[in-house]
Amino acid sequence: MIRVEDLTHSYGDTRVLDGVSTTIADGEFVLVVGANGSGKTTLVRQCNGLVEPDSGTVTVDGTPVHEDLVRARTRVGMVFQHPRDQLVAATVGADVAFGPENLGLDRDTVDARVADALDAVGMAGREDERVDELSGGEEARVAIAGALAMEPAHLILDEPLAGLDATGRDAVRSRLAALHADGASVVVVTHDLHEWFDTADRVVALADGCIVADGPPDSVRDALADVAVDVPP
Repeated sequence: MIRVEDLTHSYGDTRVLDGVSTTIADGEFVLVVGANGSGKTTLVRQCNGLVEPDSGTVTVDGTPVHEDLVRARTRVGMVFQHPRDQLVAATVGADVAFGPENLGLDRDTVDARVADALDAVGMAGREDERVDELSGGEEARVAIAGALAMEPAHLILDEPLAGLDATGRDAVRSRLAALHADGASVVVVTHDLHEWFDTADRVVALADGCIVADGPPDSVRDALADVAVDVPP
């Protein structure tokens, strides 16, 4: 479980999170939505310590994030909106292997995780390709594979379908649905609900750093019309 309690955060004089509290239950599929600048990316980056709160707490499976960053980052996989920002190696295979290797896993286990993760995003057998020769959509899939290879209990993705073609979008949605079915909690940050509305258990909507709606998709549909997100008819 990820628990956020009375979280505040500012950049300079600008308050971007203002007393936010919410919980992501184990196995829950949650959409975090809102207009640009609403605070949604700052909120989810608190969950593995990429951003520290000014006040309030974030706990992952009962442990405050700031007390054990390694544990938080192992339990919570994160995929950024701009995937190139998290690619760290020269080849696809080496990049996806980076996280599992840093867990100290043996070579056979690492190789198996890399193969499974790449297969899940439709890039099986492409371990030797250079990351600097990939398209934007392929970079996104490698970034997602890198998070999947860590086998996190919770997976957070910031606009994961941006830049993907139809095949890539289908592959990613299918893999996330399978992870959800297997008991992982999945959090998708987005401003476009069309791809996800029927998948989500819950929608958390932010505006001006505050949660303005939180509930099952159909129950918050009317409230979403006021937070500048694209709601399916």
